Amino acid sequence: MQPVRTHVVDAHEIDVAGISAVLSRFGERIHLVDTTHDADVVLYGVREQQSGHDADLHALLRSHSATVILLGWRATSPQSEWALSCGAHGHLSKTLGGDELVARVERMHRARDRSSGFPEDGHCHPGLRLAGLTPRELEVIGLITQGLTNQEIADRAYISINSVKTYVRTAYRKIGVVRRSQAVSWGVQHGLDVAHDLERAGAPA
Repeated sequence: MQPVRTHVVDAHEIDVAGISAVLSRFGERIHLVDTTHDADVVLYGVREQQSGHDADLHALLRSHSATVILLGWRATSPQSEWALSCGAHGHLSKTLGGDELVARVERMHRARDRSSGFPEDGHCHPGLRLAGLTPRELEVIGLITQGLTNQEIADRAYISINSVKTYVRTAYRKIGVVRRSQAVSWGVQHGLDVAHDLERAGAPA
């Protein structure tokens, strides 16, 4: 069996060095590579203190076919829950010993569902489903998050300015905000600040 080509990503250099040092002891099973593009598996250190959207992880899940496995000290966190909803393939603890870590990486990579992955519309934060927004309301909140005015939203979505105002009112009520700045903050926290995800011509109401 070929070694699993593995790349380690973490906001803390010391964690990258430590995890890489552990994995390097298993050279017949794990081959460390320098970029995500060359990897079969990406081990991604979850930013557990961060409550909002992780743009780097979002981009990784969108654009790479590698098996993405989260690493963290906690059993779960808002970031890991979001990432698993968005197509990450598993979560492992940084407290695991080397043998167990390598065995689980191999097992997760072999067992991953190749048909699963990042949703086509990009909207996979678990909080979005709980909010109960319609596709059009979701589009409007996303465009607000990107900084568009009501008139710009109307032009982008091919709807009237009055329709935009109606969608804004109903969406605000559902997500529990009253001001535009609050809506922007909510959108950023729920991953709606990525323009590519929201560029679609006319969502149904």
